[in-house]
Amino acid sequence: MKYQSQKVALAYFVCAMALFGIQVIGGLLAGWIYVSPNFLSELLPFNIIRMIHTNALIVWLLLGFFGAAYFLVPEESEREIYSTKLAYIQLAILMIGTLGAVGSYLVGIHGGREFLEQPLWVKFGILVAALIFLFNISMTVLAGKKTAITNVLLMGLWLLSLLWVFAFINPDNLSLDKMYWWFVVHLWVEATWELVMAAILAFLLLKLTGVDREVVEKWLYVIVATALFSGILGTGHHFYWIGLPGYWQWVGSIFSTFEVVPFFLMMTFAFVMVWKGRKNHPNKAALLWSLGSSTVAFFGAGVWGFLHTLHGVNFYSHGTQITAAHGHLSFYGAYVALNLAVFTYAMPMLRNREPYNQVLNMVSFWLMTGGMAFMTFVLTFAGTIQTHMQRVVGDYYMDVQDALSIFYLMRFGAGIAVVVGAILFIYSVLVVRKSEVITPGAANPVAGE
Repeated sequence: MKYQSQKVALAYFVCAMALFGIQVIGGLLAGWIYVSPNFLSELLPFNIIRMIHTNALIVWLLLGFFGAAYFLVPEESEREIYSTKLAYIQLAILMIGTLGAVGSYLVGIHGGREFLEQPLWVKFGILVAALIFLFNISMTVLAGKKTAITNVLLMGLWLLSLLWVFAFINPDNLSLDKMYWWFVVHLWVEATWELVMAAILAFLLLKLTGVDREVVEKWLYVIVATALFSGILGTGHHFYWIGLPGYWQWVGSIFSTFEVVPFFLMMTFAFVMVWKGRKNHPNKAALLWSLGSSTVAFFGAGVWGFLHTLHGVNFYSHGTQITAAHGHLSFYGAYVALNLAVFTYAMPMLRNREPYNQVLNMVSFWLMTGGMAFMTFVLTFAGTIQTHMQRVVGDYYMDVQDALSIFYLMRFGAGIAVVVGAILFIYSVLVVRKSEVITPGAANPVAGE
């Protein structure tokens, strides 16, 4: 670690991992309610658990992005962060807002819009925190060296912060409401977050493989161009059935088909960089997470997204467990695994603990990735059966749900693997002491001391 102000990232990563733990436990609870619908029905209803599960996911991913920016921007800009005090104030606002939102949900106060349920004061708090971040990180970059990685990262973070303004727009007309809602939800995860993902992945591969910066930057610009080209008009695949003009069925189908391209390029980019790389970096776990992120993102966001993005298919499949399969695998690959890659790379440096226990970390990768892959296949089969029974044959919704119970039980089993993997990851990164460290291939348990 070259710059003292990079230590700000440690606080962000620790808070992110705490919320990560809450998020996966919330998901496990929600998964069990599918198996046993009356579980906690009066004490903690399903809709509240689901809000906590999805909101914790979004907030901890954002904390990971912000922390990653505070870690990599000083190295890229070759200067300290403009203000570490502002960075800590931003973190405090985000954590107070998160706790306030969860507290509100537990007593039944929420906005009712999926993913945007936060009370108004929390939404304003998030906006203020985003503005603080943009000022702080932009001042750092403007005063230092400019690189393609910081340019793309800043573009992505500026755009996702500006798009948050649409979270405040809630018109009475349901079609307009859903349109503005997708401006936040889709244009975050299928446009601006992709820019952030590409920039962070480029930074990690630059450090882990030793490939020339010029090669990384060329790939990065191509990925960004395809992500924006496909992602913006690809929003139309959400406009099919919400009351907007019929031409969106063609615009959405065509452009969302191209959304496979940037994820394929990111996967190819990651493996080509490792193949071309000259550096034998000791942090093999970080490289595993980086390659895993780009690969699973391609299948989750690219392949599984394409499976039901054409309007002729989507007419039957939208809102079924096929959507859940796509959502889980794409979020895990594109953003969860990427954040865990950054944590794996940065935490040993931030905590002065190299080398650290990579074996446990790698086991956590395979547990989580295997669990999420199995969950995706289970939900895909469940969604296919649900589509046929409910949308083609016309069976009653609850009769169909009863028929899917075996799939929900298997999904819960996969969820256990994911939770165990998450706990193992947090333990390997935060708890294991240096005296307990084992590095793969090392002759002694504390090689490098």
